[in-house]
Amino acid sequence: MKKIKLFNTLTRQKEIFQPIKKEGVGIYSCGPTVYWNQHIGHMYAYVQWDSLVRTLRYFKYKVKWVMNVTDVGHLTSDEDSGEDKMEKGAKREGISVWEIAEKYIEQFKESLRLLNVEGPDILCRATEHIQEQIELIKKIEKNGFTYKTQTGLVFDTSKFPGYSDFANLKLDKQFSGSRVEIDPEKRNPWDFLLWITNQPNHIMQWNSPWGNGFPGWHIECTAMSVKYLGKKFDIHTGGKEHIPVHHTNEIAQAFGAFGQQTANFWLHNEWLVFNNEKMSKSLGNNVLVSDLEAKGFNPLSLRYLILTSHYRQGLNFTWKSLEASQTALNRLYEASRTLLQEKDQSKGKKSEIKEWQTKFEEAIANDLGMAQALAIVWEMLRGRLNSEQKYKLLLDWDRVLGLEIEKASKNIPPVEVPGDIEALVKERELARQQKNWKEADKIREKIETAGFLIEDLNSGPKIVKK
Repeated sequence: MKKIKLFNTLTRQKEIFQPIKKEGVGIYSCGPTVYWNQHIGHMYAYVQWDSLVRTLRYFKYKVKWVMNVTDVGHLTSDEDSGEDKMEKGAKREGISVWEIAEKYIEQFKESLRLLNVEGPDILCRATEHIQEQIELIKKIEKNGFTYKTQTGLVFDTSKFPGYSDFANLKLDKQFSGSRVEIDPEKRNPWDFLLWITNQPNHIMQWNSPWGNGFPGWHIECTAMSVKYLGKKFDIHTGGKEHIPVHHTNEIAQAFGAFGQQTANFWLHNEWLVFNNEKMSKSLGNNVLVSDLEAKGFNPLSLRYLILTSHYRQGLNFTWKSLEASQTALNRLYEASRTLLQEKDQSKGKKSEIKEWQTKFEEAIANDLGMAQALAIVWEMLRGRLNSEQKYKLLLDWDRVLGLEIEKASKNIPPVEVPGDIEALVKERELARQQKNWKEADKIREKIETAGFLIEDLNSGPKIVKK
């Protein structure tokens, strides 16, 4: 199989990926907290991890992709303070926490569908795995990693010497003075709750050996990843914000329960920001995928835009950049439609096909180099292969890109070109034949101002709507 390199947050370097088991790859992704809509900043991560899964499957790995849904226990702080986000959502909308969960799980699923994210094989809810979480906490307690306080059962990080290593935490500086008011009985400010018992009015409560209550946020991911993927699995993904708290605590929990880490590779994405500002509900810039449709965009233009970035570098989203991506995507669709219809009699060499295939595979195998892969797509389309060969490569590569090229090539109607635009195209061709490049460029600008693009193909000029 193709050697794939992935950047492992654990070792802070690219490593050649080796699956634990020959029969398949286990991936766990931190999913949404379903107390509100998932905006395009959230969806950036899921498109990137979809690309990871598609890449592995492209190289013939069998993949089991598991993702959690947090519907209890995630407080308004990612640590141990504040109101449960689900209860906050229920109060905001005047409906039950269960209705809130259902509403926003459906919104999340619809966003995945619009972006052609194939989706996890297992989407598991925290509230449906309470017993698994309790059993895992029992193991951690039995191994001597817990103590009780007025707030509940706490993980004792002093029992795990490597607690700060994963995120390079400077604990005394980072947590100086924090959490004292919340729970003065904590031995260390960064110790975290496994089970919360001091909120008797919390709507969601379960019986446990430590009293009625509900689980802390971090325990669900360890419990559910282990249930579906085993005590040792291949890849754990999440946003960079998960590194210092959530994933650090997951690693600690696994050590407490099993004496080892659960995941071999930890992958983290940077953020999508809006005009260089973090996307958030409080700032009012939380654009939804459904909003793109309402503005006349194909949601896959966002997928295309995300693919132009690297998952570890993030993306600055602007409406202008989305417009450019939609134009590029439409050009790609039109090019695929042309290839499907053309009767190109030229013969590209099989060695050239192999060269293009190698280039594409090397790009995606190098830490998911999707932007480079897209560049190779356009290079290939300008190359010397015949139409059939180009079209077959496009469809093959789209198994990774996920842009629905085959569907688009067969369903998009021909571009209706007004007579005045056709006349300008003829004028430009004449100028090009006379090598009057300055005049040809002027005419191209007129065509583009009118809302059309022109592509110079071997078979002649091709007009594409912007």
